[in-house]
This record gives sequence, C-alpha cells and structure tokens, in this order.
Amino acid sequence: MDNRAETSAFLKSRRDKITPEQAGLPVYGQRRVAGLRRNEVATLAGVSVEYYTRLERGNLSGVSDSVLEALAQALRLDDTERTHLYDLARAANKTPARVSRRTARPAVRPSVQRIVDGMPGMPAFVKNHRFDILVANPLGRALFSEMYADPVCGANTVRFVFLSPAARRFYVDWERIARGAVGALRIEAGKNPYDRELSNLIGELSTRSDAFRVMWGAHDVHVFHDGTKRLRHPVVGELEVNFESMNLPDGSGLVVALYNAAPGSAAADALNLLASWSATAEAADEQAAEADSEN
Repeated sequence: MDNRAETSAFLKSRRDKITPEQAGLPVYGQRRVAGLRRNEVATLAGVSVEYYTRLERGNLSGVSDSVLEALAQALRLDDTERTHLYDLARAANKTPARVSRRTARPAVRPSVQRIVDGMPGMPAFVKNHRFDILVANPLGRALFSEMYADPVCGANTVRFVFLSPAARRFYVDWERIARGAVGALRIEAGKNPYDRELSNLIGELSTRSDAFRVMWGAHDVHVFHDGTKRLRHPVVGELEVNFESMNLPDGSGLVVALYNAAPGSAAADALNLLASWSATAEAADEQAAEADSEN
C-alpha cells in the first residue's frame, strides 16, 4: 500500500467530516466544502498552513508525537483513528527493505494449538493480520463450514465476507460485519504498508467486489476486540454468539478468536447441536477414508 496516498486520503476524509460549528470556528460567507479547510485544521493544530499541507500530502516522515496528538485533537479522532494515524507515521519512517523480511507467515506454536484444541465447547481460531485462519478447532470449522467449503475464500474471513454469496446469508447483520472487516483491514494495512500479500488481498477485493471498493473508499478504521454476532448457520439456524479476540504477546501478530454463548441460552444449545453434528460428520469422513484405503 502507498503510505503517502493512504495518509493523504485518511487525513482529508477526517477533515471532510468535521463542520466549522463542530470545531467551534466562526463561519463567514458561503463555503464550497462541508468540512474544514486546510488552514482551519492548521489553526486548530497550532501549525502553519504550509506544514499541514505537507502532512495532508502524505508526508509524515519525522513528525513528532506532539504534532500527531495536536492533529488528532484538531480532527477529533477517536482512539482507533488516533492509533491508525500513529501507525501511518511509524510506517512512514520504515523502508521496504526493513519491513519485507518480516512478512513471512508466522507459525502457530504447538502450545497455542493445544489451547485451541483444548476448548471443544467453543469455536476457536488463530488468524494472522491478513485474516487468514491458520488453525481452528473442530467446532470452529463447523461454525464456519460454508467458508471452508468455498474454495474462493482460502480460509480467509474477509474474502468470505465479500466474495462468497453464502456470507450474506450467514451474517444476519452483513453490512455491519462488512464495514468492520474493511476498517480492521485498513488498520493492518497502515501497520504493514509493505506487506505484498496484504496489498494483493486488498487489490483482489477492490477488483472483485463493488461493496468492498465503496467501503474501502470511506477510509474508516475499526478494531475487533469483543462483541456479538448474529449468525444464520445452515445446520442449526440463527444464533447470537459473543466473540473475544486476544493478541498473542509474542510479537507474531497472531490473534486467538473465541466464540461463546451464555450457558442455557438458545445459542448454547445450537453450539452443542453443532458440535454433535461436527463429530458425526467427522466420524463419517473417517469411515469413508478407511473404506477407500481398503479398496
């Protein structure tokens, strides 16, 4: 991803969202834009118009934290947007040569694999910053069976959201999930602008999905920590599950994602039924494989 172009578009998109009234600025005469002008942002941030113009043209190289904080306050950025701005600034001071050596897919440690496998009652996954599912326990694979069944997805949750027709049935609140996925992908792109696989994924989605292209153009950002999702599974029907995402502390960038439901709830019953269905299907597959090997 072009760090300068991303920075420029992000700053302009945030500037366009703030009215002078929201910023506490007087309004004189007729304005051609709904948002703030560059000179108004510069005034609010306490920098010269020339300096802010340099920033909005995408040049964050060498910018101090104090200027970034002033800019975040002037543009009324929330915590996620502020983090993204700092990520863009850090990326501006890196070179492709320094970053490219760190874009290999990290391996899932055996201890992490055991943690995922040791929670048979909860769908559990390990995913990387490109949203590839690297490992999943049986119930996780069963919950996202339609993603695994679609060869286009490649066990990638963002591809599933935008490229699989099944996703719009599976996610009851598809648009909310889709916008969140785009925002989360933009956060990762800001952190890893020289990751070729990540850039290729964004290019692929932009080419193949009109919805992704429109949402990507909004330059919104999002972080998945926890929350609820309403799903419509082809086997157990509609269920509402809670999810938690936990970053591994080893610097690998891997995330453990867990889905759960309150004990005694309809969703918990649905997950129990899904676990039974998964075990039955797995046993049938093993029997078929044994029969094939004997023939």
